[in-house]
Amino acid sequence: MENCLFCKIMKGEIPSSKVYENEYVYAFRDINPQAPVHILVIPKKHLSSLNDADKADDRELSECLRAIPVIAASENLSNGYRVVSNCGPDACQSVPHLHFHILGGTQMGERMA
Repeated sequence: MENCLFCKIMKGEIPSSKVYENEYVYAFRDINPQAPVHILVIPKKHLSSLNDADKADDRELSECLRAIPVIAASENLSNGYRVVSNCGPDACQSVPHLHFHILGGTQMGERMA
């Protein structure tokens, strides 16, 4: 999608701090971190949210999930990390491109809301 912020980041039109990339996935540091480690993992194919999962093939989706523990290990998150994907306005999804937040580097609270 031509006006998508994350698509522009992935294409290099907007600078980012890349931490991981393969044929299907791009991951970069969040510019407004909510934890000491806050990385966004996005599929290279534009999908608005998890609601569009049926528009991707299994490989495109599985590569996002497979990348998460690789990235977490490279960030030394051996004590654990949280993965979040907001879906839609009620969940405060701010960018309409499927993405997974990796949050770690600190003790998380038990409540997620």
